[in-house]
Amino acid sequence: MQPLTKRQREILDYLDEFIQQHGYAPSLGEIGRRFGLSSLATVHKHLTNLQEKGFIRRSWNRSRSVELVPTKVTARSLELPLMGYVAAGAPIEAVAAAESIAVPETLAGKQDTYVLRVRGDSMIDEHIRDGDFVIVEDRKTAENGEMVIALLGGTDVTLKTLFRENGRVRLQPANPTMQPIVIDAADLRVQGVVVGVMRKY
Repeated sequence: MQPLTKRQREILDYLDEFIQQHGYAPSLGEIGRRFGLSSLATVHKHLTNLQEKGFIRRSWNRSRSVELVPTKVTARSLELPLMGYVAAGAPIEAVAAAESIAVPETLAGKQDTYVLRVRGDSMIDEHIRDGDFVIVEDRKTAENGEMVIALLGGTDVTLKTLFRENGRVRLQPANPTMQPIVIDAADLRVQGVVVGVMRKY
């Protein structure tokens, strides 16, 4: 599953509308004018990214040769805020970012949902790798065994599986080379629960 940036989603939607109206694709110049991109190289780069992610096909030797690849994702995705990084490893400082990313509707949670990019390999046995995107439901409570975004001491954020034990909390990595984090329940704030994961290849 290949996530799109906000601009890639906008260009894809524009291509779809243009092809439906005219029966052929817009030129690089028309795409550039539509999005205020003065450089055709920038337009070309956006189209190349869309092609690499499997959303369009192009013939290299013909103008207006863009075809949309039919995909379920094209029709049913949501723009979710990309809120920065979360550590799957040693906790890192919480940093907010003001981007958004297209997420398949089937991966979005039932409540407010946002996306974090993973740094580190502590959840590798849960098939979550460095650079992946986790989709997080904004919840302040979690059940035992749920994968959470945990705020430690008010500053550091980490991605681990939560277990409550005798008034303390164990944040368990999914990597046999790493130790769990054990803290007092009072020092932990659950920021959200992971409901999905996406990867860019």
